[in-house]
Amino acid sequence: MATAKLNKSKKDPDLYWYLNKKGEKLWMYRHKYYDPLGNRKEKKKSSFKSEDAALKALLKVKSDLLNGNHKQVEKDRMTVSQWLDIWYETYHVNWKEPTQILHKDIKDRVIKPLIGKCVLTELDKSTYIRLFINKLKKKYASSTVKSYNRIFKLAVNAAVDDEIIPRNRFTKISIQDDKVKDNYYTPDELNKLLEIAEEYTNITTYSSLLTLAYTGLRKGEANGLCWNDIDFKQKTITVERTRDANGVRPPKTKNSYRKFPVDDIVLTQLKKYKAWCKEKKFKYGKHLKDDDFVFISYQNGERISNATINYGLKQAIKISGLKSITVHGLRHTHATILMNNGVISKGIAKRLGNTPEMIDKVYGHILKDTEDKAVQVFGDSLGAVSGAN
Repeated sequence: MATAKLNKSKKDPDLYWYLNKKGEKLWMYRHKYYDPLGNRKEKKKSSFKSEDAALKALLKVKSDLLNGNHKQVEKDRMTVSQWLDIWYETYHVNWKEPTQILHKDIKDRVIKPLIGKCVLTELDKSTYIRLFINKLKKKYASSTVKSYNRIFKLAVNAAVDDEIIPRNRFTKISIQDDKVKDNYYTPDELNKLLEIAEEYTNITTYSSLLTLAYTGLRKGEANGLCWNDIDFKQKTITVERTRDANGVRPPKTKNSYRKFPVDDIVLTQLKKYKAWCKEKKFKYGKHLKDDDFVFISYQNGERISNATINYGLKQAIKISGLKSITVHGLRHTHATILMNNGVISKGIAKRLGNTPEMIDKVYGHILKDTEDKAVQVFGDSLGAVSGAN
């Protein structure tokens, strides 16, 4: 391109045609202008297949400049990756540390690998759904996909505010909530899992799985649980934090801050486990403190890693021969058992740190089964009375 002879177009003095190395006739534009600071600049772009396409692009540049949209002209080839780095570097100082860690992780680990090479100004809604949303759906739960989509939209909104793009094309993307499907156990299956975990796994695995199944805690909430969050006298657990691979941070939502009653079965096991933790800590020259994390490694007495509960559950499932579920499936199990026994959505939501609307969305099909069963039971009861008469 550098050595190609440029031939002026008759349609516009800034428009040219040239022959590439293959002898193909291509078009380009070169437009000189002054930026807001009075600096002389030139905007050019080549490889257009037709004169009309090159002219259309040139007219857009001129229009943007006339309207004062200099950044849109100068940054029109910026990639998503480039903008994400600028966005993070610019705004992260205004975020709390957990938010900084989360946004950086999602930026580098999730968004960049999928759509980082796309040109920000050219990324359209359908391409975004195809390359980003649809691929994430195959790997993550809908709630996680929504979270990643929300973070990307924050970055795009910042690009709009900075006048790099005219608008956010990704504001009305619908991501359907997951249905629980088979990611939960029946009461009999849960009992079998816990029996196997108690007999064949270590005490930390059994205690954590029992606590998750009987409370509906999220894995991060269980990992973030400290001994002073458990009130053995009042028989309650308080959720004040979550912990994952990125560290400790506040709970997921305002509703996630909660205190709820706990079954005696869980409290009895946690008392035994606390005694074991004291012995384990003492073995390594440490004392168990009230603000220590509850679940610790049976190997070194330190707090468990983010993957420990996952591994323990897989181990118990393999030994039991039960169908495979995720750790989050224990939360689903807790909710489905409550719902199938007539507990209303509001009560389940309060216990799980959710909203009644979300409970109805996720577990609506189970609620429908319960309602159908209620109708059948009522009908059968009337039939029995009529028959007796």
